[in-house]
Amino acid sequence: MDNQGAVRGDERYRYVVVAMLALAYMLNFVDRQLLSILVEPIKAELALSDTQMGMLTGLMFALFYTLFGIPVAMIADRKNRVRLVAIACATWSVFTALSGLARGFAGLAIARVGVGIGEAGCSPPSYSILADYFPPEQRGRALALYVLGIPAGTFIGTLAGGWIAAEHGWRAAFFALGAAGLLFAPLLLMIVREPLRGRYDLPREMPPTAGIGDALAFFRGSKLFLLTAISCGLTAFCGYGLLAWAPAYLIRAQGMTLAQIGGFFAVASAGSMVLAAWMGAWISDRAGARDPANYATLPGLAVLASAPFMLAFPLAGSWPVSLALLVPAMIFTAIYFVPALALLQNRTPPHYRATVSSVLLFLINLIGLGCGPLFVGAISDSLTPTYGVDALGIALQCLVPFALLAFGCQRAAAAAIRNDAMRGAE
Repeated sequence: MDNQGAVRGDERYRYVVVAMLALAYMLNFVDRQLLSILVEPIKAELALSDTQMGMLTGLMFALFYTLFGIPVAMIADRKNRVRLVAIACATWSVFTALSGLARGFAGLAIARVGVGIGEAGCSPPSYSILADYFPPEQRGRALALYVLGIPAGTFIGTLAGGWIAAEHGWRAAFFALGAAGLLFAPLLLMIVREPLRGRYDLPREMPPTAGIGDALAFFRGSKLFLLTAISCGLTAFCGYGLLAWAPAYLIRAQGMTLAQIGGFFAVASAGSMVLAAWMGAWISDRAGARDPANYATLPGLAVLASAPFMLAFPLAGSWPVSLALLVPAMIFTAIYFVPALALLQNRTPPHYRATVSSVLLFLINLIGLGCGPLFVGAISDSLTPTYGVDALGIALQCLVPFALLAFGCQRAAAAAIRNDAMRGAE
């Protein structure tokens, strides 16, 4: 094969890598979304409260997901990243299957902790792998393709989980989808090759064995990174709150069945995330190239636009109208992710790229995934004696102030980008 053919082959193979890592991420979100879809049957059988379900869908998972994310990322900055993702996939899949054996809150909490620990090894190594397969001007596209694992996982987790639970019970759904991940993990090892670290980056005066202190100091020393992380965490607070509790709300207050959730909500949520990923990629590779401040300005405007839809969808008189109003809220609270990832990947030295990404994920998931679903569940429990089945809808409306705070932080991040550009031009 001549050099031109070799280049074309390498370009084709990099998209095979994206596809395999996106499939791993899809399975990651299948297992993560499954519990949210099955809130109502699990709550009924195990006699749990909304607060307990909020802890299981959010805090119990997110706490260990975030705590283990940074040490796992440190390993990824030194060791074989592909092997790490495969081990992580097998780990979270085992604990997903074990969720089906739970007999109470404690058993399900232990299983969710295991899922969180396993899933901590998926994204930071994957971001680093993709950054070494794609040059900077194509990383937004690659990350957007990778992030399509979120809507795909949400769709399959909702569709398959809802159908299996309706036909065979909620425990069978955990067994079946956990088994799928166990079959995929060795396939990932067989197909994806570990790339040369930093292959598309200019040489920097940075030791290849930079430690956690260097990575944290680099992150902490950037006002832009801190503002980006906080705004992303607040946006995720809204997004994960909606994603975790919207199915339960549509069943409880709007009368949807589990089978309808498995169909209509699966399509609506997955389609929303696909569109959000595409818009995020456009921001990263097009709008951000014209004006770097767009990495923050446009996601900020999007989360601001979500606020009226979050207020309106619980007021609808039927589930089709409620679901139609929910879709824009899900789109606008998901756009931020790809631009934030691209911003960090492009501005971070390769030898601690995974670690810095894990710090961003730590804050996104601790604030967003850990606290968003728990906040909604606790508010719902406190309002239920007064408002009954409408309490959950009111609790979801309480997410709006966090969307406004996220908008403010994104405005500040955009100003930091402009200030950095001005200093660089001096």
